[in-house]
Amino acid sequence: MLRTLLSPRLLGLHLLTIGVLVAFILLGRWQLGVFQDSGKPHAATDPGPVAVGTLAQVGPQMSGEAVGRKVTAEGVYEAGRQLLVADRQADVDAPGGNVSRDRGYWVLTPLRLDDGTLMPVVRGWTAKADDPAVSAVPQGKVTVAGRLRPQQGTDSVQRRAEGLPAGQVQTVSTGELVNLWSGQQVRTGFVVAQPPSGSLAQVKVEPPVVGGTLTWRNLAYAANWWIFAGFAVFMWFHFVRDAVRTDRDRAKSPEMALEG
Repeated sequence: MLRTLLSPRLLGLHLLTIGVLVAFILLGRWQLGVFQDSGKPHAATDPGPVAVGTLAQVGPQMSGEAVGRKVTAEGVYEAGRQLLVADRQADVDAPGGNVSRDRGYWVLTPLRLDDGTLMPVVRGWTAKADDPAVSAVPQGKVTVAGRLRPQQGTDSVQRRAEGLPAGQVQTVSTGELVNLWSGQQVRTGFVVAQPPSGSLAQVKVEPPVVGGTLTWRNLAYAANWWIFAGFAVFMWFHFVRDAVRTDRDRAKSPEMALEG
């Protein structure tokens, strides 16, 4: 049997089968990768800036298309209502709460727009609550550019068991801000200023993204390539088995042995 398996006519078959298997498996993995990548979020069209009032309303939830959009806001900062969002990194998508405990603060200052509503603005990030940049709130009418983000749920982070000092919160929740800034109309969501205010550090914020759509056709292509690979193994086994049987029959038959 070993002589048959190592015969020149079967060695070529072995090499061909190995080549076919490698090619088909790699093609299947490639199609699987295309399928997996199709489901990942990807960058959406990033339109030019618009007035924040057109996307962030008072009351209604923010639409998904508004998240990450460039906006501008004109108004006056109300330093007396400023808050620090505790346990935050300089990245709007980084986890907050106990996961980032003592990692820093977002400086959240309401901007009173011309219509009297308040737009929460993250002016930047600081490592220390007593950083002089925190209290250096721009005076007078300002124009703020940045990206719009949706409000955060009050239960979206693991809170400190002992609570926070006065003037600090753990999320930018519109419902919580309405209570803290009582008697005010607060627009939903918040703006991450770009560039940050004064010497505060920039809070990283991504442009709009859209969810991917899985291309099931590529998954089917991957399955097809792997089925072809299995069929190649079946055919290899079929040819090898027939060759072994033929050689065994030849060895057992005197007439075939003489012919050989």
